[in-house]
Amino acid sequence: MSFGSCSLCDACWESWSEPLQEAGENEPEERRILGPGGARRTREKGREGRERARDSRAVAASPESGASRPASGWGAGRGAGGSTEDPSKCSPRFWEELFLMKVNLEYLEGKLESLDGEELVKIKDNINCLFQHCIQALGEEHPIRVVNALQTLCALIRGVHQKNKSTSGFDIINMLMGFDKAELCMKNLMESLDSLLCAEGSESLKSLCLKLLLCLVTILSHPPSRREHGYDAVVLLALLVNYRKYESVNPYIVKLSIVDDEATLNGMGLVITQALSEYNRQYKDKEEEHQSGFFSALTNMVGSMFIADAHEKISVQTNEAILLALYEAVHLNRNFITVLAQSHPEMGLVTTPVSPTPATPVTPLGTTPPSSDAISSVELSLDADVQTSNLLITFLKYSSIVMQDTKDEHRLHSGKLCLIILTCIAEDQYANAFLHDDNMNFRVNLHRMPMRHRKKAADKNLPCRPLVCAVLDLMVEFIVTHMMKEFPMDLYVRCVQVVHKLLCYQKKCRVRLHYTWRELWSALINLLKFLMSNETVLLAKHNIFTLALMIVNLFNMFITYGDTFLPTPSSYDELYYEIIRMHQSFDNLYSMVLRLSTNAGQWKEAASKVTHALVNIRAIINHFNPKIESYAAVNHISQLSEEQVLEVVRANYDTLTLKLQDGLDQYERYSEQHKEAAFFKELVRSISTNVRRNLAFHTLSQEALLKEFSTIS
Repeated sequence: MSFGSCSLCDACWESWSEPLQEAGENEPEERRILGPGGARRTREKGREGRERARDSRAVAASPESGASRPASGWGAGRGAGGSTEDPSKCSPRFWEELFLMKVNLEYLEGKLESLDGEELVKIKDNINCLFQHCIQALGEEHPIRVVNALQTLCALIRGVHQKNKSTSGFDIINMLMGFDKAELCMKNLMESLDSLLCAEGSESLKSLCLKLLLCLVTILSHPPSRREHGYDAVVLLALLVNYRKYESVNPYIVKLSIVDDEATLNGMGLVITQALSEYNRQYKDKEEEHQSGFFSALTNMVGSMFIADAHEKISVQTNEAILLALYEAVHLNRNFITVLAQSHPEMGLVTTPVSPTPATPVTPLGTTPPSSDAISSVELSLDADVQTSNLLITFLKYSSIVMQDTKDEHRLHSGKLCLIILTCIAEDQYANAFLHDDNMNFRVNLHRMPMRHRKKAADKNLPCRPLVCAVLDLMVEFIVTHMMKEFPMDLYVRCVQVVHKLLCYQKKCRVRLHYTWRELWSALINLLKFLMSNETVLLAKHNIFTLALMIVNLFNMFITYGDTFLPTPSSYDELYYEIIRMHQSFDNLYSMVLRLSTNAGQWKEAASKVTHALVNIRAIINHFNPKIESYAAVNHISQLSEEQVLEVVRANYDTLTLKLQDGLDQYERYSEQHKEAAFFKELVRSISTNVRRNLAFHTLSQEALLKEFSTIS
């Protein structure tokens, strides 16, 4: 590699390069004019450099300099803790020439690591200066300067980060940039990196930019830095992981999948929790606004005709960027699953300091990061009576909001991403272990869509249950609230798949969950009724038999294996009662699929599968119905009670014959590649556009800027 017309003075170069530092004054002149990359300068350039070196040594040894060694003060020379002189004093072209020379990364990082906290603090101003000049060098046209500046930034960040122990007494941001210049430095750095990544140019240079960004992401393990930059770091990581992930090997996917540092994973989880909690809080505030005052009085007078309109106003744009980060963490890193269950005080109950809100452009709810004040406040110790929560609970509450409204494509995609995350969780063995743990009970207040035929449940009446109950509640809620003309077929399929995977775990591990299963059964039967009632309209857009088969097989799962996971024998009896009570729906379904399976139409094969799957349900109906009718006739009862029907069921189990059905407890595991690639490409494109748009408005308030300017000397 050629370094052009570099004539860096020896005094400055000694403080930069380990080989020359070790050689000292006795090194032959010929060797000392070689750069660390091995490129020899011309004799003319070398002679010019030696002359300038003598001048610089004279300056460094003068009484005014206060030192008898090169006036570098970088912490890279001998006795680095003592000198704080500006190395550019001995050469006006110091910074121009410095970044033409290859960086000795190991030496620079090693020197920073060898200093104790007090010594490092002494040279903070010089580190700040070097950091700022590195950022300036990123705008140079010469690619060598840019590469060396990027590498230097990487070394500085990693070296200073290594020194950030609890006993060191300094802040990383202050040590690298200085608090007074941090905002401007980070802005300039991000703009330069953005330009380099988006421009047509060297792929190696772009790779180095990404490595630098990855160094910055490590701030997740440092609480003060996480509060200031955690949100941006998490969103950045999510975008890096999705960078050309289907076209080539993405190193960030590999890196994220093997991270096992507890502090980093917990830091990432905390940032996600805070962002989702902030959205939940904002939504709850808006919901309360709509339920109070004039609007509430008007609704009471004219009925609930405006409920849908009010809900539409509340359900605004979601935070898909942070949701994508959660998905990637859950999907790629098994260690992150433990973060889902990490308990902390309920963040939504924390009162944050009230400060004047500047007049800024209104951004969609949840798309901007929570303020640093809000983030820091949730990490303070709270009242002992405050509800304990965790990331999974926060996510379930968030999902219950965003899954309420799927009328447009954006909200449909957001709901889909929530269900994909739940799918990954439902497949994970460890996640299922804590989901079903009887010793981990929580009160989870899910948001429920306003509907005419039901009242809103009071928060205080919510029972404390294992978290899997909240997941099932969320699935039931979705099933009963989205039977509409614009039928979200894909979301229904994913919803039923989540329920199935949870049942498979319960059957495998013989977990007897105390859950109100009848609500699930009722919701599934009502969904079947909806499919049949809208057969013609739905078949024009969807293969409804795929969903019908999944629902029927859920009932088959309960029928075949229910004795291994239903909580009590009476629960098994209630299953049969529900099937018998709703037998007309199953009879109608059988008639529909039989009709289509005997025709030579496009639905013949799909309908035929449902016909075969109904065999045991029909056997139950055909076995018990005559006996119930006979019981009623003998006892002269026109309408049997539930208990009387259950009595007949219990007395006639022995004579019931069922067929063994294979594969009911098997499922295809989630796979992103191929099946979901198009969805994630579109999602990442949308998130990138949204993040870029919001960054333009992400600035200090006018009041804060004026206050800062007033202190500049």
